[in-house]
Amino acid sequence: MLPGLIDCHVHVYAMTANLGELETTAPSYATMHAARLMGDMLDRGFTTVRDTGGGDHGLAMAQAEGLLRGPRLFFGGKSLSQTGGHGDTRVPGQQRSHASNCCAGLGVIADGPDAVRRAARDQLRTGAHHLKIMAGGGVASPTDRVDSIQYSLAEMRAAVEEAQDANRYVAAHAYTPAAIRRALDAGVRSIEHANLLDHAAAEAIGEAGAFVTMNLVTYWALKEFGVEMGLPAASRAKVDDVLSAGENALRIADEMGLDLCFGTDLLGGMQVHQSEEFAIRARHQDPLSVIRSATTTAARLLEREGELGVIREGAHADLIVLDRDPLEDLTVLSEPDPVLVLQGGAVVYERAPR
Repeated sequence: MLPGLIDCHVHVYAMTANLGELETTAPSYATMHAARLMGDMLDRGFTTVRDTGGGDHGLAMAQAEGLLRGPRLFFGGKSLSQTGGHGDTRVPGQQRSHASNCCAGLGVIADGPDAVRRAARDQLRTGAHHLKIMAGGGVASPTDRVDSIQYSLAEMRAAVEEAQDANRYVAAHAYTPAAIRRALDAGVRSIEHANLLDHAAAEAIGEAGAFVTMNLVTYWALKEFGVEMGLPAASRAKVDDVLSAGENALRIADEMGLDLCFGTDLLGGMQVHQSEEFAIRARHQDPLSVIRSATTTAARLLEREGELGVIREGAHADLIVLDRDPLEDLTVLSEPDPVLVLQGGAVVYERAPR
């Protein structure tokens, strides 16, 4: 028996790898996809997830009220991005953004400290559990470079100040040491990806007491299935930049004793490979460390220590029952086939008799 698993980096609205398409998708249609994706996550043993771009109060409320079958949803609303940043899905010849608060797009563009502050307040207004900023380039965006730094220190600090004033925190998308360091200087609490991490940046993360959520399975999946799942050509060309470096970054983070959280960041139909992240991490970490990243450490990141990620009196009764010991054979998690999944003490999945 294990505590219910926690995935700290998902996008429940990302029904396609072409993120620009989401901005013109009917919210009702996107919600149906999100409901299916969330239900599948629950069947794999994930009783809680943190959405780091796109997930909203409607889905969180529906899940909490029992209208939607899926993991508990900690959402950050729309990610905040500069013009031409990782959250700007426009192709070079497109001048007008289709992004709208009404629709399923994952980000919103805000330039300058005042605009960032206003956008941060708007996401917090909806009940967001955290804010997400784009501190550097990424794979799924069409016009930025992976090695770029995005948002000035003043812009980042505006988001952090608003989050802290609301007793919330900021997560930052960042691959490079330079982007990581600027985010840490601004007071960001959670670094997402960190694929190009070096020892100096890892030391800075440790000194800041920040968390790191790596998502190695998504780059493997993008390499293998990105084309058929709608990943644009401009994004496909960037996958190799971060794929090979990611596992080296994981080794550095583990050696340096950083607070590593489990995350997947999969898009579209690639979300079926969510549990493969366990197998990738097991190549570089001991099984107990991998399990903690998806339970106790993840709960600390979500600020729900003692409530989630543990089996104890007073905690949520989120449990998964397995027929093998994951400390001896972690494939029981990477190839998920739980006997039972309980959420809040209720059985939400039961394996069919063989």
